[in-house]
Amino acid sequence: MVYKFRVILDTEEDIFRDIAILEEDTLEDLHNAIYNSFGFDGMEVASFYTCDDTWNQEDEIPMFDTGDIPGEQKTMSDYQLSDILDKENTKIIYVYDFINMWTFLVELASIEEVVAGNIYPETIFSVGEMPAEAMKKHFIADEDENEYNEFEDDLDEEDLDMFEGDDNFEDYGFEENWN
Repeated sequence: MVYKFRVILDTEEDIFRDIAILEEDTLEDLHNAIYNSFGFDGMEVASFYTCDDTWNQEDEIPMFDTGDIPGEQKTMSDYQLSDILDKENTKIIYVYDFINMWTFLVELASIEEVVAGNIYPETIFSVGEMPAEAMKKHFIADEDENEYNEFEDDLDEEDLDMFEGDDNFEDYGFEENWN
């Protein structure tokens, strides 16, 4: 079977590629197809992230094993597309170049029969030109006024007066350590 993906660059403009790839190909093969279809040189590190139906990022699937024990962490080459994506699980996030953070929303659009004579993977449709720079990411934390008060010690300026003006440590019995 052939998986047909729509790979959308996370920008304000419409920039996307439709890619057809065999279901038994790996995430690494999809990675190669994505960076080629968008014109990257493939020299940067990338990762896929599983996500829910509303694109909330979950588990990372990196290019390389970065775990403490070699071979413990699964990488892109360890997953066939059909291991991760199917008719129910259609979305995955792809991040290329962790300095510039090119972020793509990758969605499985259809599963079709192999067309004899076609070479996979292939870019079957292309819309938009790549911008010169990746869109800046804005990370927004929940604004909760009480969140920063958990360490409140109820000290005021008068309580801190005991530390002012006297740098004499003789009162604390430390003078014998300095002789």
